[in-house]
Amino acid sequence: MDKQPSLKIYGLVGYPAKHSLSPLMHNAAFKALKINAKYLLFEKRPQDLENFLHSLTKENIYGLNITIPYKEKILDFVTLDKEFFYLRQIKAVNTIVLENGIWKGFNTDIPGFSKDLKENIDPTNKRVAILGAGGGARAVAYVLANAGAREISIYDIDKKKSKEAASMIKSLFVNFRISPVDNIEQLDINQKDLLINATPIGLKGTDPCLIKEEMLPKDLFVYDLIYNPAQTKLLSLAKKRGIRTSNGLKMLLYQGMLSFRIWTNKDAPQEVMWQALRGEN
Repeated sequence: MDKQPSLKIYGLVGYPAKHSLSPLMHNAAFKALKINAKYLLFEKRPQDLENFLHSLTKENIYGLNITIPYKEKILDFVTLDKEFFYLRQIKAVNTIVLENGIWKGFNTDIPGFSKDLKENIDPTNKRVAILGAGGGARAVAYVLANAGAREISIYDIDKKKSKEAASMIKSLFVNFRISPVDNIEQLDINQKDLLINATPIGLKGTDPCLIKEEMLPKDLFVYDLIYNPAQTKLLSLAKKRGIRTSNGLKMLLYQGMLSFRIWTNKDAPQEVMWQALRGEN
């Protein structure tokens, strides 16, 4: 009798990580394609991350998604193929895979966000305000600059991070207009076409809404990368104003499908994964 291949483990590492819906879609996909694998959540404190990464092979872990706050830190652990060298400038890797004994890094947020954004709004020549300057925000800014947005204003409570994000974009897209600002008011949201929340503020019900209602013009599009809860205070406020909105659930789906392909070399079952994310399985 043929020996059954051993169970391969995949998962998400971050802090926090428990809010993630990724296990739903990936485990549904493994089941649908009869792949002997399981997707788990690994919520690791910063002081525990290094030990965890060095135990991956021993734990039968073959691939991971990376979330807040480790998308930059993981760069020290992975090798990048030539076509992905720009991820060192963006300082954001969100997917890793074990390939011939080497951990390779990718960013599936970039194509995942790009696909979902373009299904909602054409970013060409748009004026954009971004809240946050972490790994997710840098991926978002890269997509927007690459797609021909007119200008970006970016705010982070850590001013150094927003300045670094702006410098990174300018190094990749010469003469692109991106400005780090000192406070939310300076984002001039009422002069923008698109507002994107790339902070974790909104994950908890106790989180404040960073934006005041009067800041939101009626013809704005509001995109919140948060998908759980499905409607953050920011999205609720925008909807109350009659403004078009999107959360990050489709971005999660699209980046998850790409991660699945990287790990398994198989096409991801989109409908199965989407139904799982929406609780329809």
